[in-house]
Amino acid sequence: MKRRSETSFVQFDVVYADGTLTSRRKVLQSVVDSFEGEAAVRAAIEAQDRDIALASGRSRGAIRTITRVRG
Repeated sequence: MKRRSETSFVQFDVVYADGTLTSRRKVLQSVVDSFEGEAAVRAAIEAQDRDIALASGRSRGAIRTITRVRG
């Protein structure tokens, strides 16, 4: 039987410049722990947004704030 890889994620709430909120966006723990810290998290979420925009045909605005979800 195959084992699942044990990948851990950290969740973030993201507020965009237009005031919209997306809750509990997942970012790999390894990205969060990287040397670049918050810049790496922002880059990962922006990359997710680009992928979503390509699939949906609707782009997101600029990110205003990113807040880590605790617990």
